[in-house]
Amino acid sequence: MIIQRVVLNSRPGKNGVPVAENFRLEESTIADAIQAGQVRVRTLYLSVDPYMRCRMNEDTGSDYLLPWQLSEVADGGGIGIVEESKHDNFAKGDFVISFYWPWQTVAILDGSLLQKLIPQLVNGCLSYFLGAAGITGLTALLGIKEKGHVAVGANQTMVVSGAAGACGSLAGQIGRLEGCSRVVGIAGTDEKCSILVQEMGFDAAINYKKGNVAEQLREFCPGGVDVYFDNVGGDISDTVISQMNQNSHIILCGQISQYNKDVPYPPLLSPEIEKIQKERNITRERFLVLNYMDKQEAGVLQLCQWIQEGKLKVRETVVEGLANIGAAFQSMMSGGNIGKQIVSVSK
Repeated sequence: MIIQRVVLNSRPGKNGVPVAENFRLEESTIADAIQAGQVRVRTLYLSVDPYMRCRMNEDTGSDYLLPWQLSEVADGGGIGIVEESKHDNFAKGDFVISFYWPWQTVAILDGSLLQKLIPQLVNGCLSYFLGAAGITGLTALLGIKEKGHVAVGANQTMVVSGAAGACGSLAGQIGRLEGCSRVVGIAGTDEKCSILVQEMGFDAAINYKKGNVAEQLREFCPGGVDVYFDNVGGDISDTVISQMNQNSHIILCGQISQYNKDVPYPPLLSPEIEKIQKERNITRERFLVLNYMDKQEAGVLQLCQWIQEGKLKVRETVVEGLANIGAAFQSMMSGGNIGKQIVSVSK
């Protein structure tokens, strides 16, 4: 069977900025017949995520991420429909998801790598299982629960950097649902800031490309910052940490501003900011959602319930066509999208 697939065409280098040309669309073939335990699936949606930047390097710098190989098919979160099954858990027409989905139009996968999806849980919006009702939503929810120490009635203020991104846009809303009394986002355009406030219920949003971020933080967080959901690192995080309260908490989710730099993860703080962190007893521990997968099922059901009730607003940036996944990756890494970046492969 002839298929289309996307392979890693070149590496940007540890300090390089990814471009669409780092990926290549090509034709390939898969077997016409499947073996016992296998499932043939047609790809519907693929997820494009910041962590994938690390997989473009020969060394990911992580013990849980394998690098993509040159001229080999890339992979990540994906959703598809079963066309043929020789696995007891799946039948033709089932919708399934895997975190090891190859970037290709049709694939033969080991059934043990798949999970069956129930579209009704997300009001029929299947792609949500790659974002708000998937690992992205779980990262926001469990990050807040496990590292944020949010308590109802504690009058806590949360700040979210990268607030218009896939995880940040959910984290601010979940922080409110979990009990924060004030939520402030930091994003890179007026449009994003407007969406955060008017659509997603943030109390305020700061365009870090305009004005003085430190002054705006003092204005919008007059009582200081109690919880910081950190997606970006760098200068923005230094500014937020300098205004955090005694015994406050950093949820170290991502450091996208540092992903094109050859630095350790998580990046070290400057001596001045590290002194503030220690003097104020601010927790800053690496958070990895994969360490909490025993809470996945309950977490997904909670996220789906909030979606069904309209309490969790979802934004996606959908790019049509497998051929455009490289451009989608480049756009996502440059911060050009709002919400989760999804590639729609076929209908």
